[in-house]
Amino acid sequence: MWENPRSAFVFSNIPYCFLRTNHLLLPHIGRGTLPGATVMAYHINSMTKKFFIGTACTAAALLAPLTSAAAEFNRHFQDSTLRVDYILAGKFGESNAYFRKMSKSKGWAGRRANLDRTHYRGNGMLTLVDAQSKDTIYRHTFSTLFQEWQTTAESHKLQKAFEGTYNTPLPKKPTELILELFDNRGNVVATSKHLYTPDDILVERRDAAKTPRYTYVHKGGDPKNTIDVAILAEGYSAKDMPKFMKAAKATVDAIFDHEPFKSRKQDFNFIAVPAVSKESGVCIPRDNKWVNNSFGSNFDTFYSARYLTSSNVFDIYDALEGVPYEHIIILANSDTYGGGGIYNSYTLTTTGHANFKPVVVHEFGHSYGGLADEYFYEVDVMSDTYALDKEPWEPNITTLVDFDSKWKNLMDKNTPIPTPVEDNAKYKVGVYEGGGYAFKGVYRPVDKCRMRVNDVPAFCPACQQALDRLTDFYLGKPSKK
Repeated sequence: MWENPRSAFVFSNIPYCFLRTNHLLLPHIGRGTLPGATVMAYHINSMTKKFFIGTACTAAALLAPLTSAAAEFNRHFQDSTLRVDYILAGKFGESNAYFRKMSKSKGWAGRRANLDRTHYRGNGMLTLVDAQSKDTIYRHTFSTLFQEWQTTAESHKLQKAFEGTYNTPLPKKPTELILELFDNRGNVVATSKHLYTPDDILVERRDAAKTPRYTYVHKGGDPKNTIDVAILAEGYSAKDMPKFMKAAKATVDAIFDHEPFKSRKQDFNFIAVPAVSKESGVCIPRDNKWVNNSFGSNFDTFYSARYLTSSNVFDIYDALEGVPYEHIIILANSDTYGGGGIYNSYTLTTTGHANFKPVVVHEFGHSYGGLADEYFYEVDVMSDTYALDKEPWEPNITTLVDFDSKWKNLMDKNTPIPTPVEDNAKYKVGVYEGGGYAFKGVYRPVDKCRMRVNDVPAFCPACQQALDRLTDFYLGKPSKK
């Protein structure tokens, strides 16, 4: 148990187990609309002059937390963005986080509720602390490609550096920023602390930067009241842009074809950003194919053929300067099967293969939803990703250390734990062994889910519940228990 005495936020005994992205791409969500329309209405019968007055209690109860959240945001922050760049470096067993620079720009499209809380642990956290009161005023958690690399054989042989960028609302007063990285047992292994002051002349002002052209593919509402997702083009030349826009529309349609997103269209904005690459396509090192695209995306990440990532994080954020966004989907112009998704970093997938739609939904489950892969290997491959004596922070896998915090509420009381896989037709939701890459000791909610395979048309009930709750958290809405 870890507690910050200056805030009401407490980490439960849920350890860090970092979110590995989808290497094999065997193909995640939140639901719910505001319950009840406003019922403070008057009906006048001209003959009887009777008034029928409804109650406004439901509406008031819903508006109260939103109003309080807005007041709390305005007390600490301007309606602007503070971008913070870091270098994350080290090797196996050694982690370092180095502050690089800060910049600020107009507009904030991130969350405005639950500012000093986090919904998931992730493998890293950025905390903002008021320099005078010492109160925590904002927290943001994430996962990193750097810490993934630390699990590879290469990390035993050399040191390597990765880019990391995080957006926060712009503080009104001097604020300490604390970046922490965790190991897979929840221990802090790297820390970077520095001070932001509003009058610091070295904090770059990017208000004059040229805002890229962008188009709303879907607009559910005002960016202040929705979750904003940028869809960024990679490997598309100027002549390829109609193809990109078609892929962006297909992406949104695929996500909204899955619950709980299907029921929450009003809570999301999707914005297409047609970044033009000098050359079409992505890099495929195993084929000696190198392309001059916008963000240096490449297959064969960590020598895994299907793993598509970009290490040019600074360039990605530069390309989105001035765009109202909180989450990122990158669509790569290639018909080669592959992709990757990193929690609160980005989804990156190719658009030209037959399984593009289920894969982009799966990867968005990682990057937006913090969902773990539910597939596993029957041989000893990546079996040590999760510490079996700790409960993973991801909501759709368990080691049974703290199963009450997961999907137990969705199960029939007579469901055996663990649940035999041969009984999966009998139990809609169970505890099936195998998940998080491990054949033994890690359990998943159903036999097959979008987070395990491509040919299942939906997220399982546990993933849907988790995504629903996360969306409510971002928007400051009361969540269903």
